[in-house]
Amino acid sequence: MSFCCAAESQFGPKVAERDLQRYRRHGADAVTKLMLAQLRRWPLQNKQLLNVGGGIGVISAELAADGLAGATLVEASPAYLEVARRELQSRYGPRFTEFLLGDFALIADTLPHADVTTLDRVVCCYRDSETLLRGAAARTRHLLAFSYPRNRWYVRGITAAQNFLRRLRRNEFRTFVHPQQQMSAALQRAGLVCVATDGTLVWVVDLYRREGDIPQTLDAGGSRHIGKISS
Repeated sequence: MSFCCAAESQFGPKVAERDLQRYRRHGADAVTKLMLAQLRRWPLQNKQLLNVGGGIGVISAELAADGLAGATLVEASPAYLEVARRELQSRYGPRFTEFLLGDFALIADTLPHADVTTLDRVVCCYRDSETLLRGAAARTRHLLAFSYPRNRWYVRGITAAQNFLRRLRRNEFRTFVHPQQQMSAALQRAGLVCVATDGTLVWVVDLYRREGDIPQTLDAGGSRHIGKISS
């Protein structure tokens, strides 16, 4: 079964609507909020966003008010993509938006470059995380943010149990825990350097920037300064 078919079986219309209602009631969840906080320490005005595995479009929706010039959302689940389209069109108005259905790892080379690329809980859905991250890095001009499960025994145990239950139910969708060093090396080889990291007991959120590209950052008071974000 292809990745898109597996994603469609896991993230159908009921799941998409449930996630939308949860977002409308409670806003972005804790992991996504960490990613948004990292991104907002950098100027986003007039930047183009590439939201890989964007789900119902939470990151794109949350950053709509930060002055983005436009957003492209790539999603393998038709149900998620339709919800994202409904949720985002009113937030972006005349600004550019594009909604693409497909496996990002397969179509990355056909996409335009973006200033900011995000992958929120996407690499855990791919067996081959390096191919996914190489494709994302190749489309990134400045910033790339992604979240992934910690490579700890308790996370691996939870993941194994979830995959076992899916196997019993004949659900082809699987999740994976990848070594952090392996993913970091793939991004570094693509010319990106890590400038911030944060996380929870289960998830890690990392922010990378293009090597040699030192855009202005914003401190808590809104003043601008040049340099590297601390961890």
